[in-house]
Amino acid sequence: MVEIMDTTLRDGEQTSGVSFHPREKLQVARILLDELGVHRVEVGSARVSSGEWEGVRLIAEWARKEDRINRVEVLGFIDGNISVDWARKAGVNVLNLLCKGSFRHVRQQLGKTPEQHLEDIRLSIKLARQAGITVNIYLEDWSNGMIHSPEYVYYLTDHLVNEDIRRIMLPDTLGILNPDQTGMFCQNMTERYPEVHFDFHAHNDYDLAVANVYAALKHGMRGIHTTVNGLGERAGNACLSSVIGIMKDQLKQEVPVNESVLTPLSRIVESFSGIRIPPNQPLIGENVFTQTCGVHADGDAKNNLYYNDLLPERFGRIRKYALGKTSGKASIRKNLEELGLDPDEETLKKLTRRVIELGDKKQYVTTGDLPYILADVMGNGEADPPVSIRHYVLSLSRGLRPSANISLSVNGSEYEENATGDGQYDAFMNALWKIYEKLGRDHPRLLDYVVTIPPGGKPDALVETIITWAYRGREFKTRAVDSDQTEAAIQATVKALNLMEKLNDK
Repeated sequence: MVEIMDTTLRDGEQTSGVSFHPREKLQVARILLDELGVHRVEVGSARVSSGEWEGVRLIAEWARKEDRINRVEVLGFIDGNISVDWARKAGVNVLNLLCKGSFRHVRQQLGKTPEQHLEDIRLSIKLARQAGITVNIYLEDWSNGMIHSPEYVYYLTDHLVNEDIRRIMLPDTLGILNPDQTGMFCQNMTERYPEVHFDFHAHNDYDLAVANVYAALKHGMRGIHTTVNGLGERAGNACLSSVIGIMKDQLKQEVPVNESVLTPLSRIVESFSGIRIPPNQPLIGENVFTQTCGVHADGDAKNNLYYNDLLPERFGRIRKYALGKTSGKASIRKNLEELGLDPDEETLKKLTRRVIELGDKKQYVTTGDLPYILADVMGNGEADPPVSIRHYVLSLSRGLRPSANISLSVNGSEYEENATGDGQYDAFMNALWKIYEKLGRDHPRLLDYVVTIPPGGKPDALVETIITWAYRGREFKTRAVDSDQTEAAIQATVKALNLMEKLNDK
């Protein structure tokens, strides 16, 4: 079975601007090992910082108690006892020693001969083993080594295979390989050293990381390195979710992981890292299980004609149908079904035309907008929605927490409440949920909040706010546009509350 070693907490943290708190590292490591079920995790680099050491220590402490300690790894350096002592004090059992995998690096970065570097590596291995630490070897810049100095790569590997090490790891450090090269170089290594456990470590500079992983797996690699959401230095590493997908569906390999954990894990790492998942990211992106073309929605309604092996339920997702200028009646009907709405055929035609018109004007339409558009095309306007904001006052003062006073109408009865928060919108929401608690009603949970401001910095420009909510096992979006960001967010929130009323009626 091929091992998946996830290095989000080490190589992924080398993404520009990303730094995980020690407690965040612990949470991600626990999910990766216990809930998702990857084989190994690389959780930090020796000698980096006190925060790095604390994060590794916390993970090692937990892993030892849970009998996971041999699945936790740390990057170390050829520096005598320094990395070994760092790892031993942090409590880890596995050290991944970073050696030079190309002749250019040995001569120009270290200023040493291959023989001198080999002796340094042997000393670090000996010291680690004396400390009871298992050793893996990274051949840094191995891809350039295979292109420009294969005799050096073979010289080093010929001697390392006789050392007391567990794995040799082959990184495409600069992301320069294509799948043909990856397959050829991996095959050269596995045929020359058939008993050695080799890992392959891809980078995505040419957008070929996952394709290179595919080639590496086809040519004998026993381990693959990944990161959640493809985080990593420069263009990142091979994305964990994509690698799992190709291993299971394209290569038909056994991958004993819980795929349903991938989506929540990706969102947690998105939150901790501050790096947003692109909407078109395979498997975990917002759009991957969203059909836009009306023909596709129609085909799905007729015996799932546009389904494939990537069923959204595998990843804790549901199939959605986008609304816009390419929408057809089937797309509209799918969204209306979520709301429990079933207009007649003529009304459905009018609604479809209006959605297409809005799409032509480059307006983003959400499921939450449909009741308002439907009321408009039926000539009912938006009169008497079950929930509305009668009045609100928001205050922001230096040295004081933002506060909100609101008056809310729910099914004809008015309620008032006030609260403070971390910002004006947060204060508004705290006051709002106080009212809902008094009424004994549950409310949607805010999952995501996206603000789009037109370029140019004009203070009177319209701001679009799109909020993603979760309510009783459903996810939905509401959208509003206003010249004030907070007002747009409040309008989107009121839309969500009214949509919730419709879902409750259903």
